[in-house]
Amino acid sequence: MRERNYLAVGGRVRFKTDSPTLTVRYTIASNRADWAIPLPGSAGVDVYAGTGEASRWVGYAVPYNYTDLTAENRLFKGEGLETVTINLPRNEPLLDLTVTVEDGAEFLEPDEYTYKTPIVFYGSSITEGGCATAPGNAYTSMVSRALDSDYINLGFSGGAHGEQPIAEYISRLKMSVFVMDYDHNANDADELERTHERFFKTVRAAQPELPVIFMTKPDFTGDPAANSVRRDIIRRTYENALAAGDRNVWFIDGESYFEGYDRGICTVEGLHPNDLGFMLMTKKVLPVLREALAKGYGNSK
Repeated sequence: MRERNYLAVGGRVRFKTDSPTLTVRYTIASNRADWAIPLPGSAGVDVYAGTGEASRWVGYAVPYNYTDLTAENRLFKGEGLETVTINLPRNEPLLDLTVTVEDGAEFLEPDEYTYKTPIVFYGSSITEGGCATAPGNAYTSMVSRALDSDYINLGFSGGAHGEQPIAEYISRLKMSVFVMDYDHNANDADELERTHERFFKTVRAAQPELPVIFMTKPDFTGDPAANSVRRDIIRRTYENALAAGDRNVWFIDGESYFEGYDRGICTVEGLHPNDLGFMLMTKKVLPVLREALAKGYGNSK
């Protein structure tokens, strides 16, 4: 987890420009091959123009191969003054980033997010964005982009075990919604039962009105019997909260994400979603997040 802390997961650079083209150049500290993630997904950046559901993909930059640490690409944005968002590399520490616009073009601070107070996601490598083909294709990025919300991605590949120090840290964060998505990383049902409700209660004690979304793992069909037990543990946290009068909690069943699709075309290896899998997750998570954000916690609207 200490190693993952140095990565730029969920990081964005956002600005406003009327430059028809822009050149993005950056350097990363390392470029390690990952058997399940293509190079643009592990070490690349992708660029969007516009905001909210009107956002559109402009292009990307990525090192040519695993021996390169620097990438550069000239992208065509088109005419007009617009907010531009660069999603930073998921798997590698970023050393520097340079954006060059055309001579005479404006380069301004971006418009504020519609939801300035960030959504906080905590979970596994799936939360982190594995194995999307680009950082902007993780479900965390897709839903936040559609909502025009700031967000913090606390996805830790193999390292999200619901530890109390992490719960205490998260409980102190300023956030609009908290998404608990670490089912995939709990070693077994016993660990999940020991940690899940306790983790939630730690956050809830610090922020009694904070909207909290509980999610279960998307790789359900790999072991339905064991995963049903895990799902019941997470649902119990949710139901206990409701029974205690908490009306700021939601539950999303991960088994439902890929309904109507074979797991093989939604994932890389049966576990981690590919771009299709993340898009299907987004369709399930987005309406729940809209409902949670409508509570107005931490935001003016």
